[in-house]
Amino acid sequence: MNKRKIEENIFRCFMVLSTIVVVGSLALILVTIFLKGFPALNLDMLIKTPKGGYYIGKEGGILNAILGSIVLGTGATFLALVISLPLVFYLNLCVRRKSRFAFLVRFFLDVLWGIPSIVYGAFGFTLMIFFGLRASLLAGMITVALVIIPIMSRSMDEVLKMIPLELKEASFALGSTRLETAAKVIFRQALPGIITAILIAFGRGIGDAAAVLFTASFTDSLPYSFFKPVATLPLAIFFQLGTPFPEVQERGYASALVLTGIIFLISILSRILSKKFSKRIVK
Repeated sequence: MNKRKIEENIFRCFMVLSTIVVVGSLALILVTIFLKGFPALNLDMLIKTPKGGYYIGKEGGILNAILGSIVLGTGATFLALVISLPLVFYLNLCVRRKSRFAFLVRFFLDVLWGIPSIVYGAFGFTLMIFFGLRASLLAGMITVALVIIPIMSRSMDEVLKMIPLELKEASFALGSTRLETAAKVIFRQALPGIITAILIAFGRGIGDAAAVLFTASFTDSLPYSFFKPVATLPLAIFFQLGTPFPEVQERGYASALVLTGIIFLISILSRILSKKFSKRIVK
């Protein structure tokens, strides 16, 4: 066997091993959560709020945390979208792609992406004190939005960078303004990737615990006001697994199964929408 053949076989072994590690890790996580959480999962958990003493083994459910996570994640994703979409269009339509300014903005977004969410939680807590806010749904939305803005912006930016320059130049050549080019050409072409970026950011936001630990607090009530504390699934899991009661710990795994199911549904929805809108792309 010659040297090139040996190198090729070694590289192929590494690729197969890496694939097995990634797929195996995902399968192990899903199977563990399912086996530990499914026996404790019942209808009451999904449709009831915690009663007095739920976290010491009494009756109730996690409906407050399910709805709280969805509301908080939706609001944070909307706030992040309002900032991220104009930013990436500015970087790709109004600024030269290889300019120093664009490089610095992308560099700072990458740095922000790498900052742990507990740091965002501490920053959000500082902002709350400065503006005289209490731990609430609004404070949680703002903090989670700060966490997912870099994720959403860089994901959308990579999508827009893949759009051929010829499309933009053709649009300008036909007399279109920057706004018309952005809205009718670039946005339409990038829509599948933008939808995927939004749903990925939503999935990241709904599963974050550290960012909401100090800013959103926790409550047994359903979310009804921007200025009141809100329950979230990650914190519900944290509190249940932290108790010394085996029954409550099993409910914690059931809550983790519910959160995993929501993330799984978001991933499937992302694939479906991306495939649907990909049919309109000019190739």
